[in-house]
Amino acid sequence: MRNVLLMAAVAVLAATLLLNFSSAHAKQDTTFVTIADARSGIATPVDLGAPGDSPGDMFVFDQPLLNEARQPIGSNSGYCIRTLPGQFSECQWTLTMANGTITVAGREAETGTSLIPIIGGTGAYVGARGVLTTTPNGDRTFTQVLTLFR
Repeated sequence: MRNVLLMAAVAVLAATLLLNFSSAHAKQDTTFVTIADARSGIATPVDLGAPGDSPGDMFVFDQPLLNEARQPIGSNSGYCIRTLPGQFSECQWTLTMANGTITVAGREAETGTSLIPIIGGTGAYVGARGVLTTTPNGDRTFTQVLTLFR
C-alpha cells in the first residue's frame, strides 16, 4: 500500500511539474515593427584616420522613430563604428518610445538586411532580449522588426 501511495504522489508531482513547465514555455514571442527615419534628425559622419571610408570612422544619429503607419512614436539614436569599409559597422542604438526603451548592439551590414541582438530595455521593456531585423527601404528609412523573446 505504501508503494502505491508513493507512486501516486510521484505521478502527481511529475504531472504538476510538467504542466508548470509547459505553461511557462507556452508564452509567445512578441513582434512589432518600427521605421527608423534617416531623412530627418541628426545623421553625422565622423571621419577619423585616413580620409574617406576607413576603419574607425563613426556615424552618430538621433532620428525620428515611426510606427508602421509612419506616425511618430519616439526616437532612434545611437552610433556605428566602421569595421570593414563599405561592408560592415559595429553599432549600438536605443529605440525610445513612450512606454520605455529598447537597446540593440551588433554588426550591421552596409546593404541588405541585418540581424542585431536586443540587449536590454527600460520601462515596459525591462529585461528585453531578442533580435531586431533591420532592412533599408531605399528612401533613407529602415524597417526594423523587433522580436522580443518570452
